[in-house]
Amino acid sequence: MPLDYQTIKNWQFADIHHRYEDKDTILYALGIGLGADPMDAAQLRYVYEQDLQTIPTLATVLGHPGFWMNDPRTGIDWVRLVHGEQRLQLHAPLPASGTVIGKSRITHVIDKGADKGALVVTERTLHDDQGLHLATLQQITFCRGDGGFGQGDEALPPLPAAPARTPDRSCQLSVAPNAALLYRLNADRNPLHADPAVASKAGYPQPILHGLCTYGMAAHAIIKTCCDYDASRLTGLNARFSSPVFPGETLQCDIWQDTSNALQFVVRAVDRDVVVMSHGTATLSP
Repeated sequence: MPLDYQTIKNWQFADIHHRYEDKDTILYALGIGLGADPMDAAQLRYVYEQDLQTIPTLATVLGHPGFWMNDPRTGIDWVRLVHGEQRLQLHAPLPASGTVIGKSRITHVIDKGADKGALVVTERTLHDDQGLHLATLQQITFCRGDGGFGQGDEALPPLPAAPARTPDRSCQLSVAPNAALLYRLNADRNPLHADPAVASKAGYPQPILHGLCTYGMAAHAIIKTCCDYDASRLTGLNARFSSPVFPGETLQCDIWQDTSNALQFVVRAVDRDVVVMSHGTATLSP
């Protein structure tokens, strides 16, 4: 059964009421590498319950609708799915604990053509239990086996490629060898990130890091390098996933900051010299 445009575009999602505690906020921060130096007071504010602060990309694991694309009614070849891009806009700071309501909808189903796949854009808004709009997320899923269905929406405006000039700043962060095992406790327990046998069957020499963990580490690098570890200044983060990351690697985030409030970035795996995240943009508050 091929992908059906009308079915996907009108997919109905239940509202997700997500209660989280300070330990969930801390676990997320640990998963993206905060607290690697337990004597660094700037990092400690994200991994210690006293005056706890949140990393904005925590939004990616809150109010998630789950893996709905494997429902047979979608007609999607879910085995061949790839997380293509992630976009995030913060409208208010995320509390360190509380309840959020996640509301999801499909905004775009884009036919790239036969043998070229399709893109499905899932938009999720997060509100607190008083109705305050906290964040808007867009997840762009590349359905590699589902192009050529003949009807579709216009593409999203593309994210810009990084400038050709030398970056203004760079930041290296180490991916802990157990990073995937730690990060998967946030939401995504796909065995690809834990089981060497599953990773081998998928063609990888070892379990790979979650794309959204790499995304969170990019946020960490920007907050460290451009915000003096004041995460409240990061108000938007968009990026394209380019290649898998392996736990134990070193990542380098190259940053181009044209204005005080907007920047572009690329993340690469240093030892392999492979770009793992491209077309990155971020917005900062003054």
